[in-house]
Amino acid sequence: MKITAANSSGCDLQLPDDILIRKFTVLYECEIGAGTHIGSHCTIGRCKIGKRCKIQDGAVICDGNVVEDEAFIGTNVTLCNDRYPRTCNDDGSMLGDGDWKLEPVTIRRRASVGSNAVIGPGVTIGEGAIVGCGSAVFHDVLPGTTVLGNPARTIRSLV
Repeated sequence: MKITAANSSGCDLQLPDDILIRKFTVLYECEIGAGTHIGSHCTIGRCKIGKRCKIQDGAVICDGNVVEDEAFIGTNVTLCNDRYPRTCNDDGSMLGDGDWKLEPVTIRRRASVGSNAVIGPGVTIGEGAIVGCGSAVFHDVLPGTTVLGNPARTIRSLV
């Protein structure tokens, strides 16, 4: 289902196909797969979220990012999309859509990202990988791998 209007209602929202969106979540023209549950106080930009995902409270998923089927995004996780965020050009004029480079994050199928993790722009978290809580990830994570820390380091690999 494609959501085309922002939602910041004070009540839980149940959408067709068993999509559940909790109170105080804001959605911007995102696509959300059937069976996905999104916690309260999340901000979901113009992105794609797969089927049967769990997005916990306070998560921020910026424009362009992709969360594939059956992925888990923990509380207060942030998926970035801009390597050099700025407000203004050198001449002081406000940046527009074409004045920055979108570098989306991809969370592959059945991957899990623990609470308070930050995933940097352009990073791919591989299928079935696990990112430990509080990690800062600025490099791709191979499928089936567990990373932890700041900066994130591999602590277990099934590859």
